Amino acid sequence: MATTYAALLRGINVGGSRKVPMADLRTLMTGLGHDGVRTYLQSGQAVFTATHGDEESLAAELASAIEKQFGFAVDVIVRDHAYLKAVVEACPFPAAELEAKQLHVTYFSAPVDAERFAGVDQEAFLPEEFRLGDRVLYLYAPNGLGRSKLAEMLSRPRFTKGLIGTTRNWNTVVKLVEMTGD
Repeated sequence: MATTYAALLRGINVGGSRKVPMADLRTLMTGLGHDGVRTYLQSGQAVFTATHGDEESLAAELASAIEKQFGFAVDVIVRDHAYLKAVVEACPFPAAELEAKQLHVTYFSAPVDAERFAGVDQEAFLPEEFRLGDRVLYLYAPNGLGRSKLAEMLSRPRFTKGLIGTTRNWNTVVKLVEMTGD
């Protein structure tokens, strides 16, 4: 049975380096045997249907193919439609009332628990806030991600050690649910 997934590539096409043209990515993924490959924006989102593998093996397969094709390593997280939809439904912030630039989701490669982030003094960063979910961190940054001191702190190695993490704004989060649900 075929399952529709989104592949989230970390750190490509940013600042003119680590370029992965989306047309080339679609061709690469089709060559791996995936159907219905579509990309969204230039920042590393692809939707595809696969009849084999699971999230981890598909991510590893794609990461290996990207490194072979483009000559550099790229972290990849793959998630299915049901998971992506659950992330949207579980959002602890009033997404409908916020601008998309104010709400972000960091997808992690593995579960994270509150203990990992226990040292963060959340009150010191107000009105910015974060909440944890199922392999995600929701971030409310009212002045945007680029100005967020909390986002900067949460990206430090002591919080992310041993994890792949990649962040998307709320528009992209919602769009991936739509695209994987088609």
